[in-house]
Amino acid sequence: MALMNRRHALGTLAAGVCGALAAPVMAQAAERFPARPITLWVPWPAGGATDVTMRLLAELAGRQLGQRVIVDNRAGAGGTLVMPILQQAAPDGYTIAQLPQPVLRAPHLQKVLWDPIRDTTPILQISGVTFGVVVPGGSALKSLDDVFAWAKAHPGELTVSTNGVGTTPHVVFDELCAKRGLSYVHVPYKGTSEQMLAVSSGQVMVGINSNGFAPFVDSGRLRLLVTFGEQRTKRWPAVPTLKELGHGIVATSPYGLVGPRGMPAGVVAVLHEAFKVAMNDPAHVAELAKYDQELAYLDAEDYGRSLKEGFAGEKRVVERMGLNKGG
Repeated sequence: MALMNRRHALGTLAAGVCGALAAPVMAQAAERFPARPITLWVPWPAGGATDVTMRLLAELAGRQLGQRVIVDNRAGAGGTLVMPILQQAAPDGYTIAQLPQPVLRAPHLQKVLWDPIRDTTPILQISGVTFGVVVPGGSALKSLDDVFAWAKAHPGELTVSTNGVGTTPHVVFDELCAKRGLSYVHVPYKGTSEQMLAVSSGQVMVGINSNGFAPFVDSGRLRLLVTFGEQRTKRWPAVPTLKELGHGIVATSPYGLVGPRGMPAGVVAVLHEAFKVAMNDPAHVAELAKYDQELAYLDAEDYGRSLKEGFAGEKRVVERMGLNKGG
């Protein structure tokens, strides 16, 4: 018995020594961070509005970090494909991702193997987007009411494109139509550029997406009917919002950066400070302005709190709309 107790004591002591030794090693690794390039995953195709702004942000942050921040794209599935990457990545800070709003919604719509709160470490919130409904510049549809009237007169014939199943544009438009008993043909696209070309060329009648439509609207190739923000945009002050039209919907899909679960606080702090400086750089602010975006900064703690609130809010929306598929 004495021998067993001695072995137990030695085992406990060894574990304590190993833990004590491991802590400084982890701390030293954090102090040396980053020692090599960082990969920033963007869940949208290259060339779109979000991709362009994120690439500039990555370049600016890389200057602060003293290492390159390499942007890699993983498009599809409504912007949720970064989650499996984060789940499998080491929590060392060398793999991070842009986290879009659909990631908070998807687990309530279908069964997934990841959890956006459990499996991520928040770094900071960056901005939100301006969503809107667009039609071809020469379309006879001049307002959102015109769209609803056409859909009512032609049941199941209205073609509506979004940036994916379960994305904010899809969920918002589906809710608007459901309240009016309207049916439509949903045409999802992986990227904004491809989608806007399809709408402007008349392949689909209506497009709903984020501010990547800006150049098309400014050039007259598309007509912007309504936006989803709290108030009218500075860029298109004549365009009404869903809220002021009485639809009671405000959607801006704030986004930020996260890493895998369990990232050391020191690594998070380094990344946070670098990207905070980068996001406030005049070049980045100007790039956001091209798409009618503004900074919406939250630090890691507040961003984490916001993600939890957003996750719970998305569950309520999905349940209210009856979209829960038993995930």
